[in-house]
Amino acid sequence: MSELVRHAEGLWTASAPHTFFGLRLGTRMTVIRLPDGALWLHSVVAIDDLLADEIQALGPVRQIVVPNLYHHVYVVDAIQRWPAARVHAPAAMRRKRPELRIDAELTETPDPEWCGVLTPVHIDGAMLDETVFVHGPSRTLVTADLVENFDTSPDLLTRLYLRVAGLQGRVGWSRLLRGVYRDRPATRKSLERLLALDFDRIVLAHGRVLDQGGRAAVREAFRWLQPAATTGG
Repeated sequence: MSELVRHAEGLWTASAPHTFFGLRLGTRMTVIRLPDGALWLHSVVAIDDLLADEIQALGPVRQIVVPNLYHHVYVVDAIQRWPAARVHAPAAMRRKRPELRIDAELTETPDPEWCGVLTPVHIDGAMLDETVFVHGPSRTLVTADLVENFDTSPDLLTRLYLRVAGLQGRVGWSRLLRGVYRDRPATRKSLERLLALDFDRIVLAHGRVLDQGGRAAVREAFRWLQPAATTGG
């Protein structure tokens, strides 16, 4: 059975189990085939030989993206499999993992080798230091941790967490982790830049891929980030 799921022309994902502080949240890698035929891997998961063969059947791996300061666990194995690939990561990753080879620091300037089909947007003001990407041809937002999308979970502890975090049955960000957004005005400006772009689908790391309604979902997910309304006296 294939480990890759095709969502659109030139866009696949691979999901994998992943436990975080006892919570079974899973994780997901995104694979995009660029117009020149090269592959762009985002937030790589643990890649066994079967999955590696599937990926290589799609094209040569030329780009590996570590999208934030937390989705780096499996990247060394991917670099060892595809040493010729160009590795992109946040600048601060050089301090967090000084042994990790980084060829390019993520900014909002698209890399020329992305063939003009990926628009990066850095989410400012957050400890995650995440850059998200809009894939123009498929109108897809590719993100690791901007939002999560869970209906439920077979694991009791995870279900309890989703309820307390306000995540069960909705696209959102955990109300328990809102403190990672330290500079809310800066984050709001980043979201304005993101929401000005054209996307409908959201491919994310934790939870179910959202096939449509992505822009409205992001706007609603961060309604809590808006400044409180004031009333005149």
